[in-house]
Amino acid sequence: MRPPDERRRTFEQVYEACHDPVLGYVLRRADNAHDAADILAETFLTAWRRLEDMPRGDAARPWLYGIARRVLANHYRGVRRRLVLTERLRAELAASYRPVEHDDDLTAVAAAFRALSDDDRELLSLVGWESLDPGQIATALGCSRNAVRVRLHRARRRFARELEARAVGGPTVRARVAKGEHA
Repeated sequence: MRPPDERRRTFEQVYEACHDPVLGYVLRRADNAHDAADILAETFLTAWRRLEDMPRGDAARPWLYGIARRVLANHYRGVRRRLVLTERLRAELAASYRPVEHDDDLTAVAAAFRALSDDDRELLSLVGWESLDPGQIATALGCSRNAVRVRLHRARRRFARELEARAVGGPTVRARVAKGEHA
């Protein structure tokens, strides 16, 4: 085994000579720059750990490509496992939370809700599902209570218009939604 200073110098020389080519190799194969940075770091960490196995001279770069190739393969196996797990969980949740009575009005309400902006859906969800008051919503969103009240009023109006466009619930229900009353 090499002395620590010699190990460090050898690694630094290889790192300096091979960083950009290995980065290019990884960037061309990774989905995004963040993944590429992680893969590059893991590649050089493995190279540091296996420094005694590293070939000398020009052979170091292809050796590093081989390490990067295996790190990429491990990365994509992990991505596939997470996707499969995510889809399985999504399917299980969808099945377990599907209403017993799935009628046309409920489908139309869900469509009206999905038609709202992300911000409107978040506000209405915090009120309806999480049972938060405007002060608690202000804390969660990082804004003032007054801003929450104004945004909530507008979100309810937009939701009532979406319901009206889909002819859901009749005028009384839509008016109650717009006012923030529970239907």
